[in-house]
Amino acid sequence: MKTKPFDAAKYLESAEDFADLVNDALATGHPGYIAAALGTVARAYGMTKLAEETGLNRATLYAALKEGGNPTLETIVKVTDAFGVTLGASARNKELAAA
Repeated sequence: MKTKPFDAAKYLESAEDFADLVNDALATGHPGYIAAALGTVARAYGMTKLAEETGLNRATLYAALKEGGNPTLETIVKVTDAFGVTLGASARNKELAAA
């Protein structure tokens, strides 16, 4: 039996889907997963379209948005803005947040 690797990008259809995946990745705090999740959304969105909208070339996007990639904050902001996804923050530990 032959199998094909699973590609979640084929199942992401809306900004809400994009946001759900990015939020899940951010919640883990794992940089590799965050970069990979952004890459999955980028493929679902369309890498050529994303490159045009962000002003970044496709090779740079592919390199930064893969597991083990290390996108800059500037790249993350440009990419999520193009996706229609807003990044946010929330306190994990209320005692520290109040200090």
